This record gives sequence, C-alpha cells and structure tokens, in this order.
Amino acid sequence: MDVLVLIDKLDDLVHNAKPVPLTDQVRVDKEEIYDILDQMRATIPEEIKQARWIVKERQEMLAEAKREAERIVKEARERAEQLVSQEEVTKEAERAAEDIIEDARAREREIRLGAEDYADEILNTLEVNLSKFIAAVQRGRERLQGREEPSEVA
Repeated sequence: MDVLVLIDKLDDLVHNAKPVPLTDQVRVDKEEIYDILDQMRATIPEEIKQARWIVKERQEMLAEAKREAERIVKEARERAEQLVSQEEVTKEAERAAEDIIEDARAREREIRLGAEDYADEILNTLEVNLSKFIAAVQRGRERLQGREEPSEVA
C-alpha cells in the first residue's frame, strides 16, 4: 500500500476521533493506529527500495548518456581531423598539379621556341640553298643562250 494513503488514513482517524469532554484531546483506537503504523513500516522500506532503484537506474542512464556523448564527440573530432587531413592532402595535390601544369607550360614554351628557332634555321638554310640553286639555274640558262657572263641573283 502507498505510504501517502496510510498517512491519509491516520489523518482521518485522528480527525474523526471522538473528543474528550472539556479538553482539546481526542480519543483514538490504539490498535488502529498501531495497525496503520505497522503497515507504514512495511510499506516504507519497499518504497525506499524502489526510490533507490530509480535513482540507481537514473545514474546508470546518465552515465551511459555521458559515455555515448563522449563517444560521439570523440568520433566527431576524429572525423573533423580526417576531413582536415583530407583537405590538406587535396590542397597539396592541387598545388602539386598546378606546379606540374606550370612546368609543362614552361617546357611547352621552351620546346615551341626551340622548334621555331630550328624551323627558322632550316628555312634560312633552304633560302640560301635556293638562292644558290636559282643562281646556278640562271647561269645555266645564260650559257645556253650564249652569254658568257653570269648575272647576279639577289
């Protein structure tokens, strides 16, 4: 039985007790009071056990919640560190890629300029050789036409 119900019973017993004439005292049945007190003694330890069990359960739940919160925070920190690490790796890879692209562009310019210089040199040699060839052709034609003096080609 609930302790509060027993207290209410005790209160009703005193409240409804017969007054002793010419005093502020009341007359109660001693056996009824002892009976209610015995019931209270029997009920209180059980309620204390339940209250202690509830407190213990609450403490265990709080401890579990704290462990779970700590685990979540730890995982969040580890994930944040991974993301930062991955971001650093990504940034480093991007920097390396930019360096490679810049080196490739510099090498391309170098090769292109070298190729242009080589082509210009070949074309110059070809021009000189063609000039000599044209001069030789003109001399041959002049000889065929009977001229003895070769003309100069610019």
